[in-house]
Amino acid sequence: MKKPPLIWLNVILFAVTFLGTLVLIPWRGMTDGYDAVEWLAFIGLAYASGLSITAGYHRLWSHKAYKASAPVRFLFALGGALALQNSALHWASDHRIHHKHVDDNDKDPYSANMGFWYSHIGWMLREYQAQRYHDYKNVRDMQSDKIVMWQHKHYLALALLMNIGLPAFLGWLNGDIISMLLMGGLLRLVVVHHCTFFINSLAHIWGKQPYTDKNTARDNGILALFTYGEGYHNFHHIFENDYRNGIKWWHYDPTKWLIKSLSWLGLAKDLRTSPQERIESARLQMQLLHAKNQIAHLHNYDELLERIHAEYELMKTHLLEYYQAKKTLLEAKRQQLVDTQLKTQVEELKARFLAQQKNWKLLTASYC
Repeated sequence: MKKPPLIWLNVILFAVTFLGTLVLIPWRGMTDGYDAVEWLAFIGLAYASGLSITAGYHRLWSHKAYKASAPVRFLFALGGALALQNSALHWASDHRIHHKHVDDNDKDPYSANMGFWYSHIGWMLREYQAQRYHDYKNVRDMQSDKIVMWQHKHYLALALLMNIGLPAFLGWLNGDIISMLLMGGLLRLVVVHHCTFFINSLAHIWGKQPYTDKNTARDNGILALFTYGEGYHNFHHIFENDYRNGIKWWHYDPTKWLIKSLSWLGLAKDLRTSPQERIESARLQMQLLHAKNQIAHLHNYDELLERIHAEYELMKTHLLEYYQAKKTLLEAKRQQLVDTQLKTQVEELKARFLAQQKNWKLLTASYC
């Protein structure tokens, strides 16, 4: 099978930056060393560019998980240029296609079923889907955003300014332009590139599937550490419009924390979250599936399956009753119509739900 033509600009860019990092970074370190300001610039610019992709390109523009003020969108546009991953318009278009056709080798731009290399970086090295490069029909909503279109129109100039001009200026202020270009420019760029690419590759290979097995996406707390919280990818692929990826308080998700902080400052609003009952229901269905798979080889399969299904139905009933009552209570509070009886009912349903949840966990722990 004949392979599509190489995209030489991308091939040269990725090869030169990667090889330059391997050679020039240690060379400069051994000959001149790097001071604390250069290391701080590396970290600061890495977070600025990485979070502009995750909070801006991804959760804001691709999934419309919240709304952001013009100053925030402007900073995300600059940070996206700093990340050097194409314009927000182009990035979001690719990403929406990925979600619509995930794992479809003919339609998903970076299908994980094509292998690690392809989903990580290979899809950008050849003209695999050249016919859609300038087709932005699926991001018409973004075309009304003047900041998005300004960045798209001037992307090359902004990319050069942010990746060369900004580090050079910081280096001039610090008295060493070369070292700052290497740390805040080159090394930072390569690290952020591959950390972002891990979402398309490793996050579809390594981890667990607690919410859905309908696609290859995985949840991985370790990967979240390198991807600004994007490692909870199984959750994201079933609840893509949620502004969070890590939904537990202990989940490392600095993108979520940034968005929430912006909302406290009045710079973001309409933060979207998935209904908790839908999240719990999805998790419950996967636990049932895992339990069924684990007992499939046992001689008393039918007996165990009947017991598991009975507990599952009880669990689902208590779950729906509790969250429906909780929703009713919240609505009553908004209308200032709360009475003691309603509060008592919710507490009772919560106690039943938690008791059944404990029974369900004990049962499934025996098989999962």
